[in-house]
Amino acid sequence: MEDVVHLVLQFFAYSFLGWCMEVTLKYVQFHRFINRGFYTGPICPIYGFGAILITLAVRWLSPLESAVGTTFAVSFVLCGALEYLTSYMMEKRFHARWWDYSQKPMNLHGRIWIGNLILFGLGGVAVIHIMNPVLMNVLAGFSMTAKKTAAAGLLLIFCADYVLTHFMMKLVKTGVENSAADSTEALNQEIRMLLSNRNVFYRRFANAYPDVIYRTERIKSRLDAIREETDRIRAEAEQHLLDQRQKIISWAEPSTLVRNNIIEKQGQLLDMLYDESSATSEMREIKKEIDRDRQRLDERPLSRMINHGI
Repeated sequence: MEDVVHLVLQFFAYSFLGWCMEVTLKYVQFHRFINRGFYTGPICPIYGFGAILITLAVRWLSPLESAVGTTFAVSFVLCGALEYLTSYMMEKRFHARWWDYSQKPMNLHGRIWIGNLILFGLGGVAVIHIMNPVLMNVLAGFSMTAKKTAAAGLLLIFCADYVLTHFMMKLVKTGVENSAADSTEALNQEIRMLLSNRNVFYRRFANAYPDVIYRTERIKSRLDAIREETDRIRAEAEQHLLDQRQKIISWAEPSTLVRNNIIEKQGQLLDMLYDESSATSEMREIKKEIDRDRQRLDERPLSRMINHGI
């Protein structure tokens, strides 16, 4: 029981620290306070879940390996998987992409990217080897009754905040599904207007995620159709340019070269069809005349120049 209480308190501690970090980063970026996160309270649960996952995984691996490199690798993988799954599930649930790393190098479907994964690894090392020992020392100074009371109270507030968030997100989902917008940009603007016209809780959410990308299957289908049509037009244009190029080459080629090419091919065809053993005397005589004319043509200076590519 004590271990569970400690994990619950750790979850809230790291969720709060994650919220503080998000707020600080946004303050540096926008020079104003922005209450980040889905929840109204000062908490970002994804940080708490990530810290607990790392703590449990490293604890399970500790009999085998407890090096800093192992902690880094475990944090790198687990937190990356957590961020990817969170992005995927929330997009499926609410038809929205809450963060997008598509423009970042070495990203996976825009949900995670290498820069964050490295930070997750370093953060995991800090959690296991620095912050967890400090936090456990602080918790050791409180009685079990106080810790149980604090854990129960925080869970109660967390659940109440979840209910509020649930209704807020239900409004967002309904707005997305009922929207008549025919582009992602128009849908984003429509949802921001919808949230801004509501009470302070909805406005807080709109301010917390100004870059959220809302999606619907209808808009996705439309974008796919536009992409397919663009690819088709490009392919037709490329084929048209190729055909025009062939025509220009054909028109620019001298008639003498064309005639010589025809004569050469006719001669090759004749050689393939002519059989000396079965040929009649008339056929042999015609063949001799053709060979003499070929020789006369080859002996001309212009023919020699053409044959030698001069």
